[in-house]
Amino acid sequence: MINQASIRSIHKRMAVGVPIGRVDEQIARRLWWAALDTLQDQILLPMDFKKGLWLASPLPALYESKLLEQLEGWVWVPEELPLINTSKTGLLLPTSVRSINHQNIQSISRFKRLPLREEDGYDPLLIIITQEVQIALALQGKPGERNLLMRSDPETLADLLKILDKRLDLETPEKAKEIRDSLADLGQLRSNADIGKVFWPLIASRLAEMAPSVNIQTSQDDVLKNQEERLAPKASSEISLLEALTHEIRTPLATIRTLIRSLLRRSDLPDMAISRLKEIDTECTEQIDRFGLIFNAVELERNQSHKSDLAKTDLVKILEILSPAWEMQLERRGIKLNLDLTPDLPPVLSDSQKLELMLSGLIDRNTRGIQPGGSLNLELRPAGQRLKLKITSNAFSSTEFYESSQDQNSELGTVLSWNPNTGSLQLTQAATQRLLESLGGRLTRSRDRGITIFFPTAEEL
Repeated sequence: MINQASIRSIHKRMAVGVPIGRVDEQIARRLWWAALDTLQDQILLPMDFKKGLWLASPLPALYESKLLEQLEGWVWVPEELPLINTSKTGLLLPTSVRSINHQNIQSISRFKRLPLREEDGYDPLLIIITQEVQIALALQGKPGERNLLMRSDPETLADLLKILDKRLDLETPEKAKEIRDSLADLGQLRSNADIGKVFWPLIASRLAEMAPSVNIQTSQDDVLKNQEERLAPKASSEISLLEALTHEIRTPLATIRTLIRSLLRRSDLPDMAISRLKEIDTECTEQIDRFGLIFNAVELERNQSHKSDLAKTDLVKILEILSPAWEMQLERRGIKLNLDLTPDLPPVLSDSQKLELMLSGLIDRNTRGIQPGGSLNLELRPAGQRLKLKITSNAFSSTEFYESSQDQNSELGTVLSWNPNTGSLQLTQAATQRLLESLGGRLTRSRDRGITIFFPTAEEL
């Protein structure tokens, strides 16, 4: 039975009168991102209002700095954040992740933290109240029946605020009074009926821009639904939390990178400032990609029966395009990258976008144990009806590092592990292998101190 003052009850009220959804979690999350982009960039920012408030769960959803400055924020946050610290493992998230989540997000948004209870669930929610705009966004529904909800009608918003007021009155009366005072300070609210008319067409346009990276599934819906229902509650909660966490880490980083690139277009910056800004841009990009890889692994863990839509992929071209960035990344650690590619190789079957993140993750993973002065070697060769990508090091055994690091890692769940020696948060060995398999690759370890990945060539079709 749903608690009448829980976040889950808000989702239920928002779903009243809305048809049951028919999409899986992956598509639902893309709808959520498109909704956040559309709401902030195309609806709220052009209005240029001066004050208001926002409430979110389970993590902050706003990222536009102007909105964060103008609006007061309250967020229901899991107790596990910003740290993961249990008596069994005694482990913390690495400093880089902890600082991004705790310092950057909290200092930018200055939101007030509220406790998220187990009965609330981890489905995202965002409510924004200004004098001109009142709107609520949420994801809701059972696995395979997910829905993006948007409500801006006065009746629903009034009911949502009543639920929130009841929840806060029972839990934190002083913060309930703060929200009431903030609402009263806005004066008479004016409902904007045009929001509902423009929101969904804008979402459609946004999704059209995202279309190349969206995987649409139909025949597998029932399989995915059954798979979701078999997940243990604890594992499902872990996966939902990781999905939210990876998104909320990438969002402020993407904002920081956008601001940096706008600064780099100026012509009056000193050379030292340009150099430092480029370094920050590079670091943001690397971390965005790193957590993008983790998110892909989390999506696969949730939908274990799903395999990426494989298509002809020019692996040689991908390696040639990515190698300059890898060289710069390794140079900062004093490591040299050697690329040895056989010319005129056939395309392989894979997912090019996800494969780029996967390869970058493997490069990062297999250089963690290499000392300055060493080198990493990438060799791509034909192997029958497959292409063989081999990663070795002449300064440290990649295989030994791959195996020994797994022995030293402490798993934080089914997807992530933590290595105290290297200070790295990375995918578990099993998650890495599953993700590679979903991209058409097969990971093996060879005796000549390397790891090898075999990809099927497109001719196999």
